Amino acid sequence: MNQLFDHQAEESGPVECLGQTFPSDEARRAHFLQLLSEKLKDPDFRNQEGFPIGTDEAILEMSDPPYYTACPNPFVTDFCNYYGKAFDSSVQYIREPYTVDVSEGKNDPIYTSHSYHTKVPHKAIMRYILHYTEPGDVVLDGFCGTGMTGVAARLCGDKAAVESLGYRVDKDGRILSLSPDGWVVISRLGDRHSVLNDLSSVAGFIAHNFNSPLNIEQHDKHSQSVINSIEKDLGWMFLTLHNPTEQQLKDAIAKIDNEERLTGIKSAAKINYTVWSDVFSCPECAQEIVYWDTAVDKTTYQVRDTFSCPSCQKNLAKKDLERSFSNTFDPIIGSYVNSAKRKPALIHYSLDGKYFTKSPDSFDFALLRKIQSLPKDSYVPEDPLYKGDKTSDPLSVGITHQHQFYTRRNLQILARYRELIKPTSYAFNLTSVASVASLMYRFRSQNGSLGAGGGPMSGTLYVPSLIKEIPATKLLREHQRKTYKMKRLVSSNGGNIISTGSMSALPSIKNSSIDYIFLDPPFGGNLMYSELNYLSEGWLAVKTNNAPEAIQNKSQRKGLDVYRSIMTNCFKEAFRVLKPGRWLTVEFSNSKASVWNAIQTALQEAGFVVANVSALNKKQGSFNAVNNKTSVKQDLVISAYKPSEWLEDRFSEFGVSTESVWAFVESHLQKLPLPRVKETDLEFVPERDPRILFDRMVAWFFQHGASVPLSSIEFQGGLAQRYPERDGMIFSADQVAKYDKKRATIDKAPQMELFVSDERSAIDWLSKFLKKKPSTYQDIHPEFTTQLGAGWKKHEEKPELKALLESNFLKYDGIGDVPSQIHSYLSTNHKDLRSLEKDDPRLISRAKDRWYVPDPNKAHDLEKRRERALLKEFETYKEFSGRRLKEFRLEVLRAGFKDAYSKKDYQTIVSIAKKIPEESLQEDEKLLLWYDQALTRTEGAI
Repeated sequence: MNQLFDHQAEESGPVECLGQTFPSDEARRAHFLQLLSEKLKDPDFRNQEGFPIGTDEAILEMSDPPYYTACPNPFVTDFCNYYGKAFDSSVQYIREPYTVDVSEGKNDPIYTSHSYHTKVPHKAIMRYILHYTEPGDVVLDGFCGTGMTGVAARLCGDKAAVESLGYRVDKDGRILSLSPDGWVVISRLGDRHSVLNDLSSVAGFIAHNFNSPLNIEQHDKHSQSVINSIEKDLGWMFLTLHNPTEQQLKDAIAKIDNEERLTGIKSAAKINYTVWSDVFSCPECAQEIVYWDTAVDKTTYQVRDTFSCPSCQKNLAKKDLERSFSNTFDPIIGSYVNSAKRKPALIHYSLDGKYFTKSPDSFDFALLRKIQSLPKDSYVPEDPLYKGDKTSDPLSVGITHQHQFYTRRNLQILARYRELIKPTSYAFNLTSVASVASLMYRFRSQNGSLGAGGGPMSGTLYVPSLIKEIPATKLLREHQRKTYKMKRLVSSNGGNIISTGSMSALPSIKNSSIDYIFLDPPFGGNLMYSELNYLSEGWLAVKTNNAPEAIQNKSQRKGLDVYRSIMTNCFKEAFRVLKPGRWLTVEFSNSKASVWNAIQTALQEAGFVVANVSALNKKQGSFNAVNNKTSVKQDLVISAYKPSEWLEDRFSEFGVSTESVWAFVESHLQKLPLPRVKETDLEFVPERDPRILFDRMVAWFFQHGASVPLSSIEFQGGLAQRYPERDGMIFSADQVAKYDKKRATIDKAPQMELFVSDERSAIDWLSKFLKKKPSTYQDIHPEFTTQLGAGWKKHEEKPELKALLESNFLKYDGIGDVPSQIHSYLSTNHKDLRSLEKDDPRLISRAKDRWYVPDPNKAHDLEKRRERALLKEFETYKEFSGRRLKEFRLEVLRAGFKDAYSKKDYQTIVSIAKKIPEESLQEDEKLLLWYDQALTRTEGAI
């Protein structure tokens, strides 16, 4: 019986959904369920990439179409047609990347109402959506997790929610933000619509509950009624006796043996939690050691580092102990299991408003035996655990099936709750308590406070030696309160739609139809989502199809190349559906430079152009410009865009030519942020650096399968002729006036940090140093040496300073006029050398033997000479017959890969890549780009 929808049908009356009117919400659901049921019978529909694992019945039970389906949502096309606006190139759209400081905490009731492995606060996402979109626009989140993007999109129409961000909303619905120039209009108040997708069935389920239209009062009433019913029927499972006499113990145990439900027991009290302890054996005397009894200090409730065996008194640490196992019959799977032995060690309970603790007595053990003997009376998740990167923890303690993560009484309660809460699509609290009601809940004490803290260990399936078993009814009631509070803050008008499937295949979304994309993708091997979700998804009976899961995972045989390939496919799909000229934001919790480069490479291969990279400082909650492109210590926010039709038309017209190069630069500069004033400093914008502009241009040509018509030096010379440069940054003609105005108010020029880690960065450091101060070798050497510290890449050959100077710079030998670069420096910094001609002997004497950065014409000749030398050395790498190159120069590899690619000699790239350590390849963005394209063009492609 569908009680919740029966109640809603009585009260809702006619409802409108995607342009259709239904007599009630239940009629709406029944109509679309029928359509979905027919779809599920189509083999082609079920063969879609990432289609979840589950029966038709389970998928239909979870789904609430068209708003949410526990499979790829066939109604997304109708949703986008109804809410979306067709792309119109004549409508002007101008946005810089969002770079304003953000500080949003994680204690919001919406954020905390259901835990998940990773979440971005909805208030942070609101700022992006408000910046990049207009009311009525359609936003996509293909890795939606708990659906915070949907919440954010909807709350963009809530005046109070928008003003809570520190903005103002005027009477005309204009949103204003405080800037150094006063309050400026940044957006307009109004709902945005969202398409949410996730591969995980539990993620889509949670997102649905955050974003579904729901009568919260009826839902709360129904949920409380179900919990009350369960407490009435099964509450006896969490009873204990308070200071019982021997007779009271006998009488109570007799009731256990003779009554189905225990009632009328004298001195009965409600258990708040039970501490379960692992049992070990002493390696010296083989006697049992109950971990709680022996290792825990009963005054502080902290685990001691060392303790004595109660039998032989040997001093021990936990690592010395041997785990005890017991062979017991599991009635659910009908076989014996050899599982880690554990005992209840402490009971915390309440009576008449007071709290007490006790050691378990004969009644408690008799009660547990009775519960253990009960037959299964409704569905419980009982699938076997598969071998995974995170399942070794539970498997090592004898947990082989899903239901074994629970004590029998919590399992019974959760099963009953699942049975009574219908439809399953609204059993939000079931997945909310799935992990905290399990054996993964760690018993902890903080500051001597018994039982404070604890919880499952994040990102694992770890089963601790001290478990805190909280009654599932208590947890369900607590989480229902959170749900009620959350739903009162989040209402829905049906302007969101949720799909379950792979981000790499979104056939229901048309080309160039999405206005903005926000993504928070998996972070390489940080979290094993499908494994960590296995328990929750067991309760839903619909599981993740992990074949297209974008992670690094040894058990799935997914290394970094596979991860990058899957992410590339996902970004290609994002590129396909995004409107030209519109923005993609990627929030990425970076842990390794190699994974960061994989994301960058995947974005560029998909066709996106990166315009800004910011870092989210979690401690301060603010964004700061990232100057080190391989920074790995902070969360990163990447702003990238899909090139405009105008730019693509220029490439179609001019092809591989300098016209296409400068068309790209002109378009790209308009997408870059202007430097911001932070406190009293003006921030450097790395993307405006000529070298990074060159890299972006190369990647754009590369994505078109075209060779680059200009060298780096030629490109930089062309930039100098066409665009103004200020403080090492390139601007368009209209941008430079704004920068000059801002720069006039700041004393110090913005500085770009340079971290010397390889030959290329060493050359960049020397270039910066010599531009500022042309110097002799003797002056350069001590400064340069201090830069070659611990940050140098492991396998990168350290170059000699003399070789770097001779290959990349010029030295004035005292013959002829003093070069203008040296003349300018000396006359500016030495009063006695001012107003001297370039051939003045005094000037020549001071200028002699100084190294300097050549002008573009001479630099071009140097670059050609240097490239010939690099390619000559690359030939020695090709001829190397050993298995691995122990040391090498990345500059040689870059030049060689580029040359081989231009000659379509892809096999050389793949062969040389096998001779260098994987981390050297994966952590270099340029090498990775050449290598990845070469892979796809050879038999070695993934």
